[in-house]
Amino acid sequence: MTSTGTGPAASAKTTTGPAVIGSLSPSRAGDFMTCPLLYRFRVIDRIPERPSQAQVRGTLVHAVLERLYDLPAPRRTAEEAVALLGPEWERLLAAEPELASLFDDPEDGAPGNGAPADRTPRGGTGEEAWLEQARAMVERYFTLEDPRRLEPAERELFVETVLESGLKLRGYIDRLDVAPAGDVRIVDYKTGTAPRADFEARALFQMKFYALVLWRLRGRVPKLLQLMYLGNGEMLRYEPDEADLRATQRKVEALWQAIRRATETGEWRHRTSRLCDWCDHKQRCPAFGGTPPPLPETFVDRPSPADLEPVARERDDL
Repeated sequence: MTSTGTGPAASAKTTTGPAVIGSLSPSRAGDFMTCPLLYRFRVIDRIPERPSQAQVRGTLVHAVLERLYDLPAPRRTAEEAVALLGPEWERLLAAEPELASLFDDPEDGAPGNGAPADRTPRGGTGEEAWLEQARAMVERYFTLEDPRRLEPAERELFVETVLESGLKLRGYIDRLDVAPAGDVRIVDYKTGTAPRADFEARALFQMKFYALVLWRLRGRVPKLLQLMYLGNGEMLRYEPDEADLRATQRKVEALWQAIRRATETGEWRHRTSRLCDWCDHKQRCPAFGGTPPPLPETFVDRPSPADLEPVARERDDL
């Protein structure tokens, strides 16, 4: 279903808009839904987190798939993609030398923002085995589609829009495909495994978030949302409509109101789940006998999360 031009997209094109009251990305919205205290630690306290092997492997695989489309179509083969792994890993190490310490701790198996069902919180690997896992994921991509037949319109696309409420939505889209007729497909690569059916709605939230932003920016509802799970070679596809995206907007704005309430009251509640086993902040969580640090002084002086959302690409590639 496409926009009639009288919905959100039309207002997004006005030269003047509402004052921005805050910003939200799908990753940080997901943090708050998972555990409000986790959102506080990441967005307000900005406590550094040690990247896990799984997170960095996801970043590496994403980088390889992005560079793959720099090659001429006939060269977009599994062999060429695997050959990109070494150079891309060297590039990541040059940009972040501390990543070399990933393999110092054999107990590091933490997947970071998500915990696929077939993972345990222990069991890190050496660099050679880690690269072999990345190679398998890159090769698995070729069982899902043939990149020689594709010409993406955009890769690693940063998008943002401001809702009528003043809430800014923003994030990075892995890939955008546009058909000759103008139909848009949003593609996201995941290096974890596909979720069970009862968790699919949560997995699609991120994609509907992006679809909402694009609808407002371009005036047309994306035709297809496509999640590609390179951990087990499965694909999740969904065709959204305007009703889906309006519901997503209501959900996002309700989340923001909940964040504002937590900000005003100082009540950042913890919510325990299986993901606690992978959380870098477990030792400071009250659920496990810990004590959160005092709020940063700058936040105490100006208790508003309006400008706290980071713009940089988050390491959320699972």
